Amino acid sequence: MKVLLWHVHGSWTTAFVAGCHDVALPLLPDRGPDGRGRARTWQWPAAARELTPAQLRDADIDVVVLQRPHEAELVRAWTGRTPGKDLPAVYLEHDAPGGSADATRHPMAGQSAIGVVHVTAFNALMWDTGSAPVTVVEHGVIDPGHRYTGERRSAAVAVNEPARRWRTAGTDLVLDLAADLDLDVYGMGMPALAELVARERPELAARFAGRLHDDLPQAVLHTELARHRLYLHPFRWTSLGLALIEAMMLGMPVLGLPTTAAPESVPPTAGVLSSDPEVLRATARRWLADPDEAGSVGDAARRHALARFGVARFLADWDRVLAAAVAGAPVTASAVAPPAVAPPAVAPPAVAPPAVAGAAVAPPAVAGAAA
Repeated sequence: MKVLLWHVHGSWTTAFVAGCHDVALPLLPDRGPDGRGRARTWQWPAAARELTPAQLRDADIDVVVLQRPHEAELVRAWTGRTPGKDLPAVYLEHDAPGGSADATRHPMAGQSAIGVVHVTAFNALMWDTGSAPVTVVEHGVIDPGHRYTGERRSAAVAVNEPARRWRTAGTDLVLDLAADLDLDVYGMGMPALAELVARERPELAARFAGRLHDDLPQAVLHTELARHRLYLHPFRWTSLGLALIEAMMLGMPVLGLPTTAAPESVPPTAGVLSSDPEVLRATARRWLADPDEAGSVGDAARRHALARFGVARFLADWDRVLAAAVAGAPVTASAVAPPAVAPPAVAPPAVAPPAVAGAAVAPPAVAGAAA
């Protein structure tokens, strides 16, 4: 098929353009949000082509994958066609809703001609999509290969714009853990994070010297992440991060918060999820001191990620979704295969019961190697 798609999320689009379709990517002179064209830090196939608005006017398009509310108007202005009427369309929702659970009405909720595709079942549950048909296509990640060495006795975090996203991204937790754990941060917006650390936590400035890595190309990023002993995913509220899945595919053991879709995506064999920073800190220390355990947990993480988030399943699901849209059939849950879920092999980490008021508080106990 010939698919119109804006380059909004680079990692997600990298998997999508690996399929069998011709993908038209809008291009504007400034390569801004509405016209980024092809990626410059990922390797995309030739079938992902840049088209200007003038070229789109005469382009042969079978279906459009919308990702932002205003894109429907851009389609009308640039192609002369209306999504959901004379141009088949689906709306891909990348994000979990913001705000309270009773105020999460989706922009597509007031219609039924355009189906909404969520990337996690959690997002589908939390969004109010009204009468719009809904399905879930979980993330797919192109296997970067088992690159884990764990040679650096430190943790790694991948997060874009950590200063602006602050508590949402768990940046405050990262800084707290970095007080006594060696920790590197990768992503866009590292100069702003350095300024924030110097202003708000000057005692950490020396600890982060040389440890903030700004916007590395994907292949370099994967190699550098895999040199660290473990991966930390500190996000409080976000859709399931592709960086978390990529870290597992690299063979890294993972730590994170049990929020949004993370508990469904990281089995106990692949890492530790806890709301208690002290559990995360204790587990990190244990893995930093025991590379064999860290490597064993990382191997389990990779096996799970390949089974659940492989790109072949992702592309097959999307082929069914696009075929249904073009055929005018409802885009519903039956359009895609259910995700493969590995049953937990062991119990989650054991946490000591709360201490009696006034007593000395011991740190929570953390389970052994398979936690």
